[in-house]
Amino acid sequence: MSHAAAPVLVIHGGAGVIKREMSPARDKAIRAALTQALQSGYAQLKAGRTAVDAVAAAITVLEDDPNFNAGKGSVFTHDGRNELDAAIMDGSNLAAGSVAGVHRVKNPILLARAVMDKSSHVMLVGDGAEEFAKAVGITLVDPSYFRTEERWQQLQKALKEDAEKSKHADEETAKHFGTVGAVALDAQGHLAAGTSTGGMTDKRWGRVGDSPIIGAGTYADADCAVSGTGWGEYYIRTVAAHEICMRVSQMRVPIRRAAAEVINQEIPSMGGNGGAIALDADGTIAMPFNTDGMYRGWIGADGVPHVAIYGDENDGTAEPLPAEASSASSP
Repeated sequence: MSHAAAPVLVIHGGAGVIKREMSPARDKAIRAALTQALQSGYAQLKAGRTAVDAVAAAITVLEDDPNFNAGKGSVFTHDGRNELDAAIMDGSNLAAGSVAGVHRVKNPILLARAVMDKSSHVMLVGDGAEEFAKAVGITLVDPSYFRTEERWQQLQKALKEDAEKSKHADEETAKHFGTVGAVALDAQGHLAAGTSTGGMTDKRWGRVGDSPIIGAGTYADADCAVSGTGWGEYYIRTVAAHEICMRVSQMRVPIRRAAAEVINQEIPSMGGNGGAIALDADGTIAMPFNTDGMYRGWIGADGVPHVAIYGDENDGTAEPLPAEASSASSP
């Protein structure tokens, strides 16, 4: 595949039950954070840095914002802790790094990158991952850094429902889709992908979802980069991110079709749901989701950030009508 003449960056802040009852202040704050993440990552690309640099920069912004279920805004486990996961992958050489179940890492995406760049491993978990973070100078914080009142109250509601042996009434709690991610294409034509998450509210037993699993929630090769956000167990079982890229790289399926087939057909057929962002080596963007909304955005040749939240909102990636169709519909 040829590559785009200009760099491209695409991000997401999670898919799920995102309805228009959101307060105007929260809506504005989320759009501002998405815009800031795009600008931060795109600045790396415009400076001639790599797609990996752009992905890490964009995700770090979202990890630092409590509106997203990653980093600062991570949800609580059943035991009242925060367990954070992240992964990053360089499509130019298939290098990857991943961390899971960390409690004190301020920016898990930076630790995942350090695993990729500074170790002989791909995935580190728990205490060992944090020991490695100390060794390579990644910032650690007191676990209280991750506590926000909103997330704490979500857990209290879930625990009450647990005690009553009732199902979680809030779908966001029952199947938390909160994840942040980015995919990028740099000026050299190289792709990268990254994903970071706080997991599911009320999760137990050290549950790990798809985000830090290379091929499930995060994947990049020479032709395709994907970051997923959804019900992780289904993304793991379908190896969703790799499945999309395999269709693009091996079967030469257009990326928008490949992403839609996996996200909107294969995963729902099994009972899962969610979304993803995907990017190919030509700079074509795909952002499929089958939930009420997905926090999402992209920035390309003109350097203008495009952000969207709701399912019925134009995110700027719709295919233009063919010329004959446009003229036929004219009066």
